[in-house]
Amino acid sequence: MKAADLFNLKGRVALVTGASSGLGQQFARALADNGAAVALVARRADRLAALKTEIESKGGRAVAIEADVTDRAAMARAFDAAEKAFGTITILVNNAGIAQSSTRAIEVTPEEWRKVLSVDLDAVFHNAQEAARRMLAVKQPGAIINISSVLGFGVSKGVASYATAKAAVIQVTKALAVELAFKGVRVNAIAPGWFVTEINDKYLLGEAGAALKRDIPMGRFGNDGDLDGALLLLASDAGSYITGATLVVDGGQVVQIKG
Repeated sequence: MKAADLFNLKGRVALVTGASSGLGQQFARALADNGAAVALVARRADRLAALKTEIESKGGRAVAIEADVTDRAAMARAFDAAEKAFGTITILVNNAGIAQSSTRAIEVTPEEWRKVLSVDLDAVFHNAQEAARRMLAVKQPGAIINISSVLGFGVSKGVASYATAKAAVIQVTKALAVELAFKGVRVNAIAPGWFVTEINDKYLLGEAGAALKRDIPMGRFGNDGDLDGALLLLASDAGSYITGATLVVDGGQVVQIKG
């Protein structure tokens, strides 16, 4: 089979959380560019509308759905809206996430701890449940892709809640993969290294970021498109025998994370 056919997502329906900015926008573009109809989910409706227009201008199909990933009822309605537009979701990209303020572990408040884990872990699990239940109900195979981080493998100072959540996402991915594989639902994760986005640009574009960049073997942060290959592998038939895996895309950083 030719590579173009192996990675072709025509006929697939994807839902991407956190699609209003950063990595989520790029994930949505990559999926649409390769044939998937894409449900764009986030809280910022104006940005979703702009991305929908962009995708459609290139011949793709998209629907914008405003929802908070921590609101399970709202997310159920988001899945309903996506299904009404395009049919059963066969690709879920659990991308929505928030960063932790640079607070040392002993100073993290219960409120901040719960807020980070609510978005970065709880919502990932609940949305994966929602997608899997719908796939199983119609006996439809599919792919769930959870977005973890290199900080799920090693930590630095000031990221206790974020790193804990991202490490747990890797374990959630494995647990779901084991239970869903026999039904044809593959569950995998991507662990990106440092990419400049809205949630970290002040940090990465300052002195701390310059020092961090020196510790990345490739000597740079991730660029737009650097995650497309991993995403398309896990979403398409090219990854049909891959489940429970976490693909690290970090320029070599994970092998030498420093605390």
